Amino acid sequence: MNTEGRLQSFYAAVNPLGESRPGWKVLRVLGTMLGKPGTGYDSIDEARADCLRGRDVSSLLSNATQVELSPVSFDPPGIQRIADVPIYFADPLVRRSVPLQKTPDAQPPRAWMNAKLMARLGISAGQLVLAEGAARLPAALDDRLPDECVRIAAAHPLTAQLGPMFGTVSLKKVAVERAA
Repeated sequence: MNTEGRLQSFYAAVNPLGESRPGWKVLRVLGTMLGKPGTGYDSIDEARADCLRGRDVSSLLSNATQVELSPVSFDPPGIQRIADVPIYFADPLVRRSVPLQKTPDAQPPRAWMNAKLMARLGISAGQLVLAEGAARLPAALDDRLPDECVRIAAAHPLTAQLGPMFGTVSLKKVAVERAA
């Protein structure tokens, strides 16, 4: 069954290595040795036809349910963190690669949010916000994000202390410090 929900079959492109055999042949021999009926196939086509027995396999594998669901309202309190793991933060090898860390995909994390949340917090793009009282991140505009959500990348030293990748997070505008 492929990802489109259709049966998909194929035949071997090369002969098995050494004395190895296709799985259906191994099962045929075991079934015959154990005296199990319906295991004496001469080809993969016979085995496949017997498995399917004319049934609509896509209906057997359907995710359809018979349960009637009522609409559920979800209104979590506070700003919700949505985290991703940027491609060049993902593992030690790419984190240590100097050339990869110079690419746009390896930029330090920012606190991405929509204009409505920025206005509520009294900040604009580029201003610093304090996340969970621990991470100072520049705010960045992304109007594709839902209201009351902030996207802050995980797997970076600047955001490691923020805790879970998803859930409520506190954000505060960082006061501008003036030089004397």
